Amino acid sequence: MGFALLGSLGSYVSVRDSHHWNVRFQSFTLKERFVVGFNLAKNFRAYKKFGRVSLCKSEFVDFEERTSPNEVRKEIEQCYDLIHRLGRGVVYLGSSRMGPGHPHYSQTLELAREATNLLDCTTWTGAGPGLMDAAIKGAQEAGKAVGGFKIGKEAGEWTTSKFHPYLPSEAYLTCRFFSARKHGLVDAAVRSSSSDKTAVVALPGGVGTLDEMFEILALIQLERIGSELPVPFIVMNYDSFYAKLLDFLDDCEDWGTVSKGEVSSLWKICKSNSDALAYLAEFYDLPFLDEQKHGTEARSARKQSP
Repeated sequence: MGFALLGSLGSYVSVRDSHHWNVRFQSFTLKERFVVGFNLAKNFRAYKKFGRVSLCKSEFVDFEERTSPNEVRKEIEQCYDLIHRLGRGVVYLGSSRMGPGHPHYSQTLELAREATNLLDCTTWTGAGPGLMDAAIKGAQEAGKAVGGFKIGKEAGEWTTSKFHPYLPSEAYLTCRFFSARKHGLVDAAVRSSSSDKTAVVALPGGVGTLDEMFEILALIQLERIGSELPVPFIVMNYDSFYAKLLDFLDDCEDWGTVSKGEVSSLWKICKSNSDALAYLAEFYDLPFLDEQKHGTEARSARKQSP
């Protein structure tokens, strides 16, 4: 239920009848604050028959103003500062639960190592465990810069921590607000000139990964991502992980909720690291020899074999 009120400071409005309950509201104006209280009829018919409106002096306890808008803005600015220091690059979105024993972990590590060598750019993640950690370690193996936007507690974790276990403090920012973290992950992939070589890579993941990848997909679709030049968006469909999701999007086309071929034109589905690297090389007109492709495929096969 929504309410619109025009009243004076220090007043509250009450609607009374023989059956009423009490609700209080606080204004969130920046310059002044006041409390608004309502006694609302539980029964709308009773209100129509017996209800009346009165204004009287407020005796409710005042509350503090919301400060989160300013805090979010400050945190977004900190994200931008970190990106400015480390440089834009490839942003990896992926599960926090797939650890070193999972085959997708080793595949992600290899992809991040080879991609940062190919594009000579910074590797960005959510600075969490799982596949985010694999991307970080892959970039570190290549000796390239790494940056991250951490959140206090990832899905599947039992404890909250502001600190990364091994990254230096100047390489990441622990975000309090998810909105600021998302701003950082998007801005890290923005291209402002042809020399910027960036990408978004969606690895296998759960609710958080899907949230991030579809938000970025929508920004690209609506041309609101803030990039002057196109940004390659790759979905790593390791072991057909996203097969049912892609089937669902095909169903959306059949239902008419998305246009035919609309989604497929916004991202590139890759089954292997070699496919992804070849696509990036083609996108940026970089050399990627068949020998490199075969070498990547062979290494992946060895790591996946028991």
